[in-house]
Amino acid sequence: MNAIEVKDLVKSYGSYQAVKGISFSVKEGEVYGLIGPNGAGKTTTLRVLSTLLEVTSGSIMVHGVDLREKPEDVRKIISYLPEDAGAYKHLKGREYLKFIAQFFAEGKEAEVLVARGLEIANLGERIDDKVETYSKGMARRLLVARALMIKPKLAILDELTSGLDVLNAQEIRKVVKSYAAQGTTMLLSSHNMLEVELLCDRIALIDDGKIVAEGTPEELKRKYSANNIEEVFVRAVKE
Repeated sequence: MNAIEVKDLVKSYGSYQAVKGISFSVKEGEVYGLIGPNGAGKTTTLRVLSTLLEVTSGSIMVHGVDLREKPEDVRKIISYLPEDAGAYKHLKGREYLKFIAQFFAEGKEAEVLVARGLEIANLGERIDDKVETYSKGMARRLLVARALMIKPKLAILDELTSGLDVLNAQEIRKVVKSYAAQGTTMLLSSHNMLEVELLCDRIALIDDGKIVAEGTPEELKRKYSANNIEEVFVRAVKE
């Protein structure tokens, strides 16, 4: 069964169409990337899939659940990390993970979630400092930990490594790959085309609210006789 099936998705704001009838599917345990420039429709698509925005038309199934009919059931099996997400700055990192864990489990189970979050965040002694003292990269690692520690069936990650330096980004990519291997499906967006080439099993190139190409990074590079995904995107958009 596919983890996600999107058919003819349209999202309009008044007369403006941000997403123009896109269709794609994502397999269970796959890392699938939506890539394209700012304003292409990536974030809008992710917000619709995370139930924050209503569908204008089209259909979305998430692990066999109709998102339009049962959004509350979809919310139970997903985790969404917005690009501009923030943590509670007055809390310490460990306190924040404990606070989030209590929404999903109790007692020993909650402790397991927190332990997993601590491992993902990998902030050392700084985990017991207040979030307001964290760099942008540290805060992002904490938020990625929050999103993945519950082992959701589907993790929706908008600009996954936003604000991270090269080494931190590399570590977070390894974590995402590891959790995907354990069964969590990953849907992520990025305008970092090198990142998606390294991380994603398949990608969809989105421009002006439409998918202009889709496939594995290798398939797309062959199809467009390109050295990298950035070149693929430039050539796909010109077609």
